[in-house]
Amino acid sequence: MSEVIYNRIAMLRAERGISRRQLADALGVHYQTVGYLERGEFSPSLHLALRISQYFEVPVEVIFSIDPFPRIGTAQTPADAQRSA
Repeated sequence: MSEVIYNRIAMLRAERGISRRQLADALGVHYQTVGYLERGEFSPSLHLALRISQYFEVPVEVIFSIDPFPRIGTAQTPADAQRSA
């Protein structure tokens, strides 16, 4: 049984202007490993997940989840809530 681990690595890289190769070099992995992680084709070891978290300086649960992350822009804004009330 394969368990899916969802992640926000690509989003964090894009926000910070970091290439896959730069992240891979910082983590000591092959750049293709970063691609596999981002696409959900490879689940990181706990050690690698913690290193990624440390690199981006955010808690590990900000990056990884066993549940899909909500899409950006789908959350209801306060104005939307008032209109529907």
